Amino acid sequence: MESFKNIQLENISENTFKLIGKDWMLITAGDKRNFNTMTASWGGFGILWNKPVVFIFIRPQRYTYEFMENSVDFTLSFFNDEYKDILKLCGTKSGREINKISGIGLTPIESHNTVAFSEAKLILSCKKLYFNDLIPENFINCDIDKNYVLKDYHRMYIGEIAQCLSK
Repeated sequence: MESFKNIQLENISENTFKLIGKDWMLITAGDKRNFNTMTASWGGFGILWNKPVVFIFIRPQRYTYEFMENSVDFTLSFFNDEYKDILKLCGTKSGREINKISGIGLTPIESHNTVAFSEAKLILSCKKLYFNDLIPENFINCDIDKNYVLKDYHRMYIGEIAQCLSK
């Protein structure tokens, strides 16, 4: 297992739009004994309240939602292309039905009171600051609501980035 080093956020060398939108990420919440992870391609990085933050979105139907609701800390783990099939599995299978981690080739590690994965190339350890639900009445562009065929609106979480680890 390669070791991680702390890096400054300004030294993330990859395009964050690509990291989230094309490469995807695993959102993980819970502790080493009981956690869940899911693949996501919605989110972003920024500065809010003079803090470096991420914002992510999770549907209430997702198993990871329960862990996010009961946790203060969460991680975002980013991987090289060779892990794309694992990310697809973690985005389509529920932790309620299968043990996603068992046998898929990811090694859970502790990171800031929660879990990340040793195979990641970049890990952001975050602390929840805020959440809010997306509601259709607030969409300015009504076409956005057409993407919600099941009317399964997401909850947005904003987390302060407490640590950035890179290989």
